[in-house]
Amino acid sequence: MTYYNNAVITKRELLVRLIKLLDNNALLDEIDRLPLQMRPRTNSPIRCCVHKDRAVIKYKIMALLGFNIADEEDELTPLRVYAEQSLKGYTQNGNFLTVVDEACSSCVQVNYTVSNLCQGCEGRPCQVNCPKDAIMVINGKANIDHQKCVNCGICQKACPFHAIAYLPVPCEESCPVKAIRKNEEGIEKIDFEKCIHCGKCMTACPFGAISEKSQVFNLFYNIKHSKEQTVAMVAPAILSQFKASASQILNSIQSIGFDAVIEVAEGANMTTDHETQELLERLEEGAPFMTTSCCPSYVQFTEKHAPELKPYISHTPSPMAYTALLAKERYPNHKVVFIGPCLAKRSEAYQNPNIDYVITTEELGALFAAKKIDLGTVNEALNFSENVRPESRGYAASGGVTNAIKSVLSNQHSITTELIDGIDKRSIRLLKALPGKKAHTTSFYEVMACDGGCINGPVNVSPLKVSQTKLKNAIREIEPAEALTE
Repeated sequence: MTYYNNAVITKRELLVRLIKLLDNNALLDEIDRLPLQMRPRTNSPIRCCVHKDRAVIKYKIMALLGFNIADEEDELTPLRVYAEQSLKGYTQNGNFLTVVDEACSSCVQVNYTVSNLCQGCEGRPCQVNCPKDAIMVINGKANIDHQKCVNCGICQKACPFHAIAYLPVPCEESCPVKAIRKNEEGIEKIDFEKCIHCGKCMTACPFGAISEKSQVFNLFYNIKHSKEQTVAMVAPAILSQFKASASQILNSIQSIGFDAVIEVAEGANMTTDHETQELLERLEEGAPFMTTSCCPSYVQFTEKHAPELKPYISHTPSPMAYTALLAKERYPNHKVVFIGPCLAKRSEAYQNPNIDYVITTEELGALFAAKKIDLGTVNEALNFSENVRPESRGYAASGGVTNAIKSVLSNQHSITTELIDGIDKRSIRLLKALPGKKAHTTSFYEVMACDGGCINGPVNVSPLKVSQTKLKNAIREIEPAEALTE
């Protein structure tokens, strides 16, 4: 899902600049000058004018500080005020996406438009077939009245010259559950009663108008200034995201200021064992099938859009949840921080009392850049969690959960499996049909919201193909080291 463009570059530049200011104890003094520094008058404006560009930067900073843009009460409130609240631990509400309305103003209001291919034909099939009389012919060319158009697409199908084009709204097109739509002002609005926090809209928006609400600044401030100790829980997908060995990545994370590091693969061991046992028990009791429960976007999908699937979801907690229990047992007085590639993990962690913060792969990369940590030169001393099965680190890629379960099944048990690789309109139809099927040839479904799995999450920094290779190399790197300690 990683999509690299100038909007993504701006977001990452903002993260790095803000963390540098915080690291130099200059955030409160300098934050209000950031929009001016990043969009000076001497540069050509990206939008209509430099003032618009600066307003967009301001609101993107607000989002990164953890605020919902729609909650702004006074446009003249300086960023410094928001930064002060963020560092004190601004209370979030469980919705982790926000729309920067200043940046969301350039997409089409109606999806169909007449191109210059229109031949002004006598038949005018577009006009006569329009059910809303929304097409007029002016100076021999068809024109769509956007006040009447209902986006049915009949005109496009009727045109013999293919002169009517469909213009998508990227965020709306990408959302698999129709949770984002324009309001009366033409600004996209997220319906959190429907949203599953998959992040597809955020990566699809070419204007960077949809942003996640971050916790990284409050966390980093506490690491620098608070006496509270922290333990980082590192998702297996992180090992696939940076140009360094697995040991260098883990050691680099600790060098940021964490007092301890635990691999979430330890929790994956526990998820595998419990989920395998649960699957066998369910099948023995006559259940037709069971699905995984470790993808929070999928779990939210069933809760909000497919309650008929809920009885078939595994009750086994996710690797993150199990690892949080381990962290609290080993470090009862530490703040627990999950580091991963998933936006929906923020939502899952919000409901888990054992997890205090979530930071993403992008935010971790910004911390490395701001603190000038060169991963390639970091000590490669072993820093791996003990007794982790290789398959548990493989959870990060699609098929990983299935492989892990098969690895612990005895020869007496055989299961049929299927992978749902990515939640989209097609896979939703398939999933919703499962409870009504009379005969089931598959007993275990692994469901991942992101095609490719967690290594293709919405807040990653490495493309899928590269991540797949890096993850395999990381697992190979770790396996011999573990074998030597046995």
